Amino acid sequence: KPRSSVIQDIFQGRVEVTTRQRKRRDRDADNLDEDDRLGSDDEEGYNKIMEERERRKAEGDKLVLEETTQQTHFLQLTLDIPEKPLFKDDDGGLVIPQEPLVSVLRKFDGISFSDAIAKGGIPQKRRYRLKELPNYLILHLARFKKNNFYTEKNPTIVAFPVKNLDLSEYVFPDEPKAGTKPPPPTTEADVRAMSVKQLKKRLAKHHRSDIAKTAVSKSELVEACLEFTMSLPQVLQNKYDLVANITHDSPPEVGREGKRDPLEEGSYRCHVQHRAVKKWYEIQDLHVRETMPQLIGLSESYVLIFERQGLDSNV
Repeated sequence: KPRSSVIQDIFQGRVEVTTRQRKRRDRDADNLDEDDRLGSDDEEGYNKIMEERERRKAEGDKLVLEETTQQTHFLQLTLDIPEKPLFKDDDGGLVIPQEPLVSVLRKFDGISFSDAIAKGGIPQKRRYRLKELPNYLILHLARFKKNNFYTEKNPTIVAFPVKNLDLSEYVFPDEPKAGTKPPPPTTEADVRAMSVKQLKKRLAKHHRSDIAKTAVSKSELVEACLEFTMSLPQVLQNKYDLVANITHDSPPEVGREGKRDPLEEGSYRCHVQHRAVKKWYEIQDLHVRETMPQLIGLSESYVLIFERQGLDSNV
């Protein structure tokens, strides 16, 4: 349920999914209404009816394209990593391929249709259009794939920026209804004249419901609205900075040969930022060490957590 808990309030976004699926025509809808119980004196008319039925029966065997569109909420976005061949260098080691994050995000460009499998193994084509992004965006890189025999891992490195990830071109806000005009811009006087309920609603619209919940007076709500809904540039609305990264490491001998399960043999590391000192640390079990942010974007990331720019650092 949307906005039903702190998890939904922080991580939940909204996406429009357009599905294309080939289905057989409904033959019952094409049945003729003519009475086929004709006498022998109307043999020509009977033959025409039977020919028409045979034609419609043949058309019923053809597949027609059915397209449906619906909106749904998400807590994370799953990105498919393209398969790339592995090569060996001069020393016999594997050269791990790289792919930029913008290429992996093409799934959500609002134009491309990607392959999908529905329940029952039915193949489909789906297009995704992001309507609303959350304050904290979780990206899941689908590295593991199961077949009938074993689980294999795609080791391709997805290179991503640690700061200033701009997702503006991937967001398609709801268009105003036909015949409606966009509301006039809100002035400072309008904000100061709003009720407490209106102020909280405005903060929630700009992804700052946390302030609406903690403010104890109307004056605090007014100042927050003036700061975060008017002075904050629109360019920051869909820009994100990395706050955490989870990476999966496989042992050197575990590759695509299927000798061992990479999920069982592998290990996990986490990168987090210490905001007070603005340094990044790598955590694995009880081991903690400082790391460079440039190295984070070159790891075999599995889960990425981004924070919208402009949020209160104490949130």
